[in-house]
Amino acid sequence: MIETPYLLFLGDAPDQLAAKVAQGIKDWRPEFAVGQFRMEGCKADMGLTDMSLQQARAAGAKTLVIGVANRGGVISPAWKKVLVTALEEGFDLASGLHNLLKDEPDLVAVAEACGRALHDVRVPEVDYPIANGVKRTGKRVLAVGTDCSVGKMYTALCLEKEMRARGMKADFRATGQTGILITGDGVPLDAVIADFMAGSIEYITPDNDPDHWDIIEGQGSLFHVSYSGVTMALIHGGQPDALVVCHEPTRAHMRGLPGYSLPSLEAVRDMALSLARVANPDVQVVGYAINTQHMSEAEALDYLAGVEADLGLPATDPFRFGAGKLVDALAAI
Repeated sequence: MIETPYLLFLGDAPDQLAAKVAQGIKDWRPEFAVGQFRMEGCKADMGLTDMSLQQARAAGAKTLVIGVANRGGVISPAWKKVLVTALEEGFDLASGLHNLLKDEPDLVAVAEACGRALHDVRVPEVDYPIANGVKRTGKRVLAVGTDCSVGKMYTALCLEKEMRARGMKADFRATGQTGILITGDGVPLDAVIADFMAGSIEYITPDNDPDHWDIIEGQGSLFHVSYSGVTMALIHGGQPDALVVCHEPTRAHMRGLPGYSLPSLEAVRDMALSLARVANPDVQVVGYAINTQHMSEAEALDYLAGVEADLGLPATDPFRFGAGKLVDALAAI
């Protein structure tokens, strides 16, 4: 088990979105977040107290969590001095990067010498089966997006919160490192061998009560040439009964792909539906989750009203305005 509370390491993150792991922990498990550690040049800020390693230890922090999710998931050489010092100061380390802590000889040597633990949450711990496509009992909703990092995890967590508040049976199913660090369980989908990715989603969303909802955290985008594979695995392995399309309307281009424009909501709706119907012919899109964090409230409400008028389904920013509209639509299925 990863010991809490955490000191969130933001490193030299070039922007807020690059520190999405830390942001997710801060927003959904604030009781775990003692403070933040930022290196020179860091452009991200969680609004937490900036602390030295010594100050964080004195405040009770037990684990330094790498809160950065950079392209390729690598441990930057520039971080090494901080990570080594953290181990020497008595911290455990936790990371969701592809570049594993346990594969860094210097970190392993210091951890062993200091009696500290290295936690790599992006390592599959189950021998997942190959997907079989057999229809499962219970209900499932999947968040799909126009791009990476547009709010699919936040949408799923907001749905769970609202559904549970109404007394509905619902469980968030984490499929990425941030969700796993927030909930303590899940599958690190993009680290699963390709042939077993869809099977891993079947595994974490098994047969359940007829009125129980598995709320599956989305990953990637069908339109993102770097990460579309994980989205396909979720769509077929998740066998969703409902889809929520997620979007961030102020993006100039796809995340990390300046030569690619974002697809329209209609394009994502139609492609996701056609592919999801392979595994579940009755699947339907129930609404749109719009990430309006870079809009004023008036701009956000106007945009949401336009989406509803144009597409004929409920639209909300579930983190800013609540997930009630989307849950109403799910309850009607």
